[in-house]
Formats: sequence, C-alpha cells, structure tokens
Amino acid sequence: MTEGSIPPELRYTKSHEWVRVEGDVATIGITDHAQSELTDIVFVDPAAQGKTVARGASVLVLESVKTVADVYAPAAGSVSEVNSELKGHPELVNQDPYGKGWIFRLKLAEPIPAEELLSSDQYRAFVAGGG
Repeated sequence: MTEGSIPPELRYTKSHEWVRVEGDVATIGITDHAQSELTDIVFVDPAAQGKTVARGASVLVLESVKTVADVYAPAAGSVSEVNSELKGHPELVNQDPYGKGWIFRLKLAEPIPAEELLSSDQYRAFVAGGG
C-alpha cells in the first residue's frame, strides 16, 4: 500500500469507509484498500435520499464481480445526497475512491466523536494488522 492511498485529511472506519466531515454533513466512500479487495465494482444500489440511518447501519450495497458488500453509516443521520454518477459509472469507486467515487452524503444528527474514527496512521496500522 502506498503512502498516498490513505489521504491524511480524511478519517476512517474499521469497516473500511472514509469520512470527510464539513459542518454537519459527512461525505462517505470506501477506501482504496476496500475497493481493491472487492475488485471490479459493477453496480451501486443507491440509498434513498432522505433515508434516516443509525450509526453502524447499512446504507447501501455495492456489487462487484466477486461479492456484495454493505456500506455503513459512520454516524446517525439522514442521507442528504447520493453520487448519481455511480449509477452509470460504478467503476468510479475503483478508479477514484477518494474523489469522483464518493458514495453518499449524510446530514449528521450530531457530531461524530473524534475517537470513533481512525486517523490515516491508525487506519494504515489497522489494515497492516489484517483488519
């Protein structure tokens, strides 16, 4: 894994989502590690905009040539936006997981406590340890 594959400005979950919080909205995607484990993503089953989710709940499903994987909410809130580009171009999750391959935005019900998310260094150690 290269240094650049885990951007330091983002936070991470142990279920391999990345999180960028801006005010009361979190943008969520899956990490480069997760997309490489899934291999070629062929379908993104979008979450309904406005859907209310609990922390740790499955928000939507990604289908790859290898498996089906849930994408989880790092916090409670409601889905405020889904990446509509993924409907016709699910491969963006593989090609640009931290950019054009973002998956959904969550309007947070409350701030995410910092200790609930991993820093890039903590995530790198988690993955290196087989997480």
